[in-house]
Amino acid sequence: MANNKLPKGIMSVALIMVVGALPPMFDSTIVNVAINSLAKVFSTDLDVMQWAVTGYVLALGIAVPFSGWLIKRLSGKQLFMGSLVLFLIGSLLSGLSWNIASLIIFRVVQGFAAGIMTPTLSTLAVQLAGKDNLGKLMSMVGIPVVFGPIIGPVIGGLILEYLPWHWLFFVNLPIGVIGLVLLQWKMPTFEARDKQAKLDWPGVLLLAVTSGTLVYGVTQVVKTDARSTGIVFLVIGAVAFLAYVIYALRGKQKALIPLSMFRSKNFSAAFISLFLTGFATNGPMLLFPMLFQNVRGLSVIMSALWLIPQGAGMLIMRPFIGRWTDRFGARWVVLPSLLITIIGTIPFVFFTATTSTWLVWAVLLVRGIGVGGFIVPIMADSYTGLPNSQVPVASVATRIVQNIGAAFGSAVLATVVTDVLTRHPLDLAGAYHVGFITSLAFMVIGVVPALFLTNKLKKPDLVTSVKQPEAVSS
Repeated sequence: MANNKLPKGIMSVALIMVVGALPPMFDSTIVNVAINSLAKVFSTDLDVMQWAVTGYVLALGIAVPFSGWLIKRLSGKQLFMGSLVLFLIGSLLSGLSWNIASLIIFRVVQGFAAGIMTPTLSTLAVQLAGKDNLGKLMSMVGIPVVFGPIIGPVIGGLILEYLPWHWLFFVNLPIGVIGLVLLQWKMPTFEARDKQAKLDWPGVLLLAVTSGTLVYGVTQVVKTDARSTGIVFLVIGAVAFLAYVIYALRGKQKALIPLSMFRSKNFSAAFISLFLTGFATNGPMLLFPMLFQNVRGLSVIMSALWLIPQGAGMLIMRPFIGRWTDRFGARWVVLPSLLITIIGTIPFVFFTATTSTWLVWAVLLVRGIGVGGFIVPIMADSYTGLPNSQVPVASVATRIVQNIGAAFGSAVLATVVTDVLTRHPLDLAGAYHVGFITSLAFMVIGVVPALFLTNKLKKPDLVTSVKQPEAVSS
């Protein structure tokens, strides 16, 4: 970028948009490190407290189709600023929460607003940059995403060390207000493209019910004393899913996620991979801070600092992933990344309160390198072989399933740990070991769909390449 800088006007607008998007991009990682402390504040167990994270992530996924619909009906400036205002309202109310139920509800508001704002930021960046500056601008817009896993936990740790817990959420307010002022002053309007655009309301409702009831049902089935309740919610989720399938078959291309897209091997493999990797990566992100605090006896700020090696590993991988995906195909990037992540997770099944600090950090660095190789190649591969008309739909579908998988991960692993502690209250380390074993099981299962991702090392069939020059090898 030193030799090929962005035009000054575009750069200033992009920086202002990034400032506006900082609060939601850092919020989830700030709260993750504080779950243990918040559970004590609200006198609740981990399996209930985790809904402050799970509800946020589920709302992120549910909001995605609303973002695509609203960006057509409203000006980009109205939508971006409006979603930021909603996020700040959710932050204020979260900081004023009087019990765990109110906190979870207000976190859902935050998540829904963030789920609208984040895709809107990417869409507006594309419009702002044009073809010539797209790569450079997207790199700038993606900076908070890269540094979120590193900086977010540290901010959360510092707040809990020196300020009341309310500031975990109030910290968003001054940054957000500054962002709103700058956005009002400098941001272009980005006129609405289709004010008559329609949203697939039945599809959104059915998928929301499906994901919410299935996540809750699974968490209850895992608990030995709530299985009947869990089964009821699983049945409701299954019925809602079946209803969506029938609805999508009848509505065909009008459905939120058309079933015809699953005729693409790449899309189907990427769709399943995103769910499994979301589960396998997001769940441990919730467990690590609590493991460090409860088993190692670290302070909140120290547990946040211990997460830096994992974020650094993810950062190390970022410059290479796109290049390797283009050269080797998603399969040969995702499979090694899965293997590295498994290698970086297995030791946590055996770590104790006295395990060497340097060993823990080294393993976290390795795990971060593996995790950093998942999402980009899988997301890229979901578009392979699809006609241009289905690319926007694929973008919505992959964002939804990624967040649903992440919600499943945090909910299930937290419930597993809590259930083990209920039955064996003195085996604190063992409870977390079971949580990591559960995560590893989903990582291993994730190898299967990854085998069907694009393979660019495969020698092309000469006859096929002559007769069907537009076909994509996979």
